[in-house]
Amino acid sequence: MIEIKNISKKYRSKYVVNDLSTEIVEGKITCIIGPNGAGKSTLLNMISRLTPSESGEIIIDGKRIEDWDKAELSKTMATLKQENTTNVRLTVYELISFGRFPHSAGRLNSEDKKVIEEAIQYMNLNEFRDKYLDELSGGQKQRAYIAMTIAQNTKYILLDEPLNNLDMKSSVAMMKILQQLVKDLNKTIVIVMHDINFTSVYSDYILAMKNGKLKYMDKTQNVVVKEKLEKLYEMPFHIEQINKKNICVYF
Repeated sequence: MIEIKNISKKYRSKYVVNDLSTEIVEGKITCIIGPNGAGKSTLLNMISRLTPSESGEIIIDGKRIEDWDKAELSKTMATLKQENTTNVRLTVYELISFGRFPHSAGRLNSEDKKVIEEAIQYMNLNEFRDKYLDELSGGQKQRAYIAMTIAQNTKYILLDEPLNNLDMKSSVAMMKILQQLVKDLNKTIVIVMHDINFTSVYSDYILAMKNGKLKYMDKTQNVVVKEKLEKLYEMPFHIEQINKKNICVYF
């Protein structure tokens, strides 16, 4: 379980996350939503230890995040940032193999190669496996980075805007893959997401933020309702139910 207790973070004199407490439900997809500047990415980075909190504590499986050994944390939690670049010219296969580094320390065995192949198949990247990253489109490159994260084979997966650069078909395929990881392998996935309808259809829980504070943390169907979304985003919403999912019209 991920427990978040009274954490805060400020830049200069402004709090971007302010005294936030909640728990992330295991074996589910939780989407973090909210308007720009709400503190979503900062929260995700603090959970992953990429950004230190100034107060409060984050507890991963009963242990304070500061007390985790770096190598062991890498076997427990995988993080994909919003912007991903590499200074080395790599093929898709080489990039995905980096996901096995916490387990193999660069010496791939048969189990590592099996997991890499599974990640390639999950993300439908077989035809690109020997291509260099700079030969791929933005969407293809994004899929390769997510395959690397999947190959890390951790209990927790943290993703910051994973649908960036993906077209509609690839975005749907991506979210279905994440649902399958939860269903088949009991992964716990936390995603910073802007698209409220993808969030409504594919997440189990929503953590909603505004001005650095927690507004709602509840099952998805309890958050994707007119009154709560209008307070969160300060704009009108019309909501229709399609296939038992609340779909938002806000144009």
